[in-house]
Amino acid sequence: MTSPWELGSARPLQLKSGWLLVSPHRTQRPWQGQVEEVARIQVPSFDPECYLCPGNNRAGGNRTDVYVTTYVFENDFAALRSDGPTFRENEGSKGLILGESEHGTCRVICFSPRHDLTLAKMSVEEIRPVIEVWVEQYRELGAREEIQYVQVFENRGSMMGASNPHPHGQIWATQSIPNETQAEIAGQKKYLAEHGEVLLVSYLRLEEELSERIVASNGSFVALVPFWAVWPFETMILPRRRIEHLEELNDAERFHLADILHRVTAAYDKVFNAPFPYSMGLHPAPYDGEAHPEVQFHIHFYPPLLRSATIRKFVVGFELLGGPQRDITAESAAETLRRVCSI
Repeated sequence: MTSPWELGSARPLQLKSGWLLVSPHRTQRPWQGQVEEVARIQVPSFDPECYLCPGNNRAGGNRTDVYVTTYVFENDFAALRSDGPTFRENEGSKGLILGESEHGTCRVICFSPRHDLTLAKMSVEEIRPVIEVWVEQYRELGAREEIQYVQVFENRGSMMGASNPHPHGQIWATQSIPNETQAEIAGQKKYLAEHGEVLLVSYLRLEEELSERIVASNGSFVALVPFWAVWPFETMILPRRRIEHLEELNDAERFHLADILHRVTAAYDKVFNAPFPYSMGLHPAPYDGEAHPEVQFHIHFYPPLLRSATIRKFVVGFELLGGPQRDITAESAAETLRRVCSI
């Protein structure tokens, strides 16, 4: 039986308001556009020229410590600073051109001292220290009076703008709640007000009943391709119980989170038998002193590859000017990821 989504239907975007155009027939079109190069070089365990490898000098003049496990330092070229000027502008006094200062902190997290160890190649035991550092950073930065949100993320691969190949992530702690997070919170608040249930808790229950978009699962977490996914192999990781912050995870859940992160990232690398680029980010509740009964902690993976390791999805044209569109169904993407996840 043909799925209605294979006829190029549109579907509602639930976490944030809006619609998504699904056009799987477009994968049959010829491609004469940009083709990326696939990196096939042998990556060393230590690179004397890498400023994130232990003991090396960084571009800003500081030296990286000789670290032996997950390592955090203040970003030498931070987008946010805590000591900048404070201002608020309303240019022309018409409410059309507004400006405000934004203070914060930016840090870099080196997952491992090894230059060649991505999350996909790290064992579950090796990923555990990464999660512990995330917890410590959330606890420390979230407790600061001036901080309202802490965004942990990783850009993997040069295709996603990573400026250094050493596997690492970042933390940006801001005094205001970022736009994407605000939009997600608004959608979750609306659902809670209308249905009396937490959106992502209800959603996971439904997805597990249907099972067609599930990629992997364990005792504490489920990885799935969300119904509203925009990117070809986009995934979301959801906890089985409701939590607002990573700090709430018990020891078993932290182990399970390391397991599901390894399984998802390893599966990505198997899709096209090549290092899979992505942007990954954790979305907890804000640290704004307010109650957030609507929020369920979750993790997003946004990978750009579409047809092969050399052909990516471009967000241009209609998507910039009209709305989001995807070329393969969420169900077929989940089937592909689920298949390689079991290898």
